[in-house]
Amino acid sequence: MITLTDTAAVKVKDLIAQEGDEALMLRVAVRPGGCSGFSYEMFFDSEQEADDVTVDYDGVKVVVDPSSAQLLDGATLDYKDGLQGAGFAINNPNAQRTCGCGQSFS
Repeated sequence: MITLTDTAAVKVKDLIAQEGDEALMLRVAVRPGGCSGFSYEMFFDSEQEADDVTVDYDGVKVVVDPSSAQLLDGATLDYKDGLQGAGFAINNPNAQRTCGCGQSFS
């Protein structure tokens, strides 16, 4: 299952607060596509499936479907905010190859 850094958890909490719906969960998924074979997908979701893997990080509920959970096992979601730009990044030890944009892997 993917883990969130403290910085990422704080940022996700802030974004959920801006949405005004405390029931939202962060869904992280892996989908076929991208220039390396798979791409990451992250969005807020209000629906949870019975077979979703769920973890709570400091009040942030993260849900992952079972097939994505296998590909995200050991991965970490971080948030960076600096001069080079701001955004979320996934460090995935299961990725054997990543593309230049960092959004897809194989």
